[in-house]
Amino acid sequence: MNSTINNTILQGGGECGALLRALDWAATPLGPPGNWPQELRTLVGVMLGSVQPMLIVWGPEQTVLYNDGYSVMCGNRHPAGLGRPFSQLWFDIWHQIEPIVAAAYAGQGTSMKDIEFTMHRRGYPEETHFAFSYTPVRDGEGRVLGMFCVCSETTGEVLMRRREGQERERFLQVFELTLGAIALLSGPDHVFTLANADYQMLIGHRDVIGKPVREALPEVIDQGFVELLDEVYGSGIAHVSKGTAVDLQRQPGAPTEKRVVDFLYQPMRDLAGQVDGIFVHAIDVTERVEAEQQQSLLRMELGHRMKNQLALIQAIVNQTLRTAPDIASAAKSLGERVQVLAGAHDMLIAGETGSASVGEIVRKLVRLHDDGAQSRFQLTGDTIAVASRPALSLSLILHELSTNAVKYGALSNGEGRVAVQWRREPGPDGERFVLHWQESGGPVVIAPTIKGSGSRLIRAGLAGTIDSSVTLEFAPAGVRCTVTADLASFQAER
Repeated sequence: MNSTINNTILQGGGECGALLRALDWAATPLGPPGNWPQELRTLVGVMLGSVQPMLIVWGPEQTVLYNDGYSVMCGNRHPAGLGRPFSQLWFDIWHQIEPIVAAAYAGQGTSMKDIEFTMHRRGYPEETHFAFSYTPVRDGEGRVLGMFCVCSETTGEVLMRRREGQERERFLQVFELTLGAIALLSGPDHVFTLANADYQMLIGHRDVIGKPVREALPEVIDQGFVELLDEVYGSGIAHVSKGTAVDLQRQPGAPTEKRVVDFLYQPMRDLAGQVDGIFVHAIDVTERVEAEQQQSLLRMELGHRMKNQLALIQAIVNQTLRTAPDIASAAKSLGERVQVLAGAHDMLIAGETGSASVGEIVRKLVRLHDDGAQSRFQLTGDTIAVASRPALSLSLILHELSTNAVKYGALSNGEGRVAVQWRREPGPDGERFVLHWQESGGPVVIAPTIKGSGSRLIRAGLAGTIDSSVTLEFAPAGVRCTVTADLASFQAER
């Protein structure tokens, strides 16, 4: 009869149903199933008919019943936990569970989306996570008879999210440390989702995250970059470009600044293979391109210098012989000047100045054309230190001016003079370096109709400075040239 009653009350339920039917309930505080209250019978039926992990804790002794879904979470403690007190089933974490159970027996339900335990259910400690609700079960008079628990183990999901978070963190670290400017754009509007420090530096540290490119970087709209992004997004074909000029606003309220970049637009695809974003990788090569242009200019200038060597040496020889009192003096003076000329060209070829001040650079170059006893140069200026890059540019400019003066200007006859002055002077944004070159007494100056490489070199200004300018005037009475630059970058090694 007891077996018939068990089969009626404990129907189905798979493995746990069979174990519950076979259990000697008379030896437990609950007694035979035929004596169980209707509330317990109803809950057992619900539990055994469900695939959701469920647990019943019943009576003052907190006797445990559970289904197959819950048995998986018990590990090696199943099936011994059936019919035992709840505290024996989870003895290793009882200090965490007991307050929740006590609350349920006091009539207070509890629901948690995530609770973490360190369990020893398989003989070793392991981190586990669960989502559950403990619901008090009352009789007809409102007394708490036990509690009913619906739960699920979320350990796998929690650990997966953690791994995903770690992988994302590693990705962000790699993303941040990758050479060049990196950004991720999402959706057809190309919304910024990530931008590393180099990208922020390239665009002037603007707040672009969460904004579409058109809003975040409005200056690129008319430069064709948005249309190019649309093309990559629509076609799914990557685009690579090298040496592309782009105007960017790198300071709030400031005008755009021209930069040169190598860049990649790589389409990103979702799990279905559809393009859902674009990976942007750009390398700012502006300084490299400028250096290459400067090197090209230097090579052109060296070629120009080679063509002028014979004319320059002939002018030096004629000037020396014209003013020397005797052959021995002429030979000595000529040898010294040729040696100075060789040293100046070694400096240009090596790309080094060998000078610590503007005065040394000026005096070293004008000695090529100075008659010694009766100087044709008037030099006045302060002691001003100069960095290597602007010093080289200044040497080239003075060399070109003096060469032209020998060939066409004040140094091409016996009467001409050249005044060179340099100084510091205040400016709106700090002190500036200023150098004036003024020729007089030479032939009437005729402005050239074609700008040669020498003229382009002079007008190129001082390399390595932030704000430099050159004015070159072909006045009939003599050539005038003024070179200016901000003093700070003029003196700063870069």
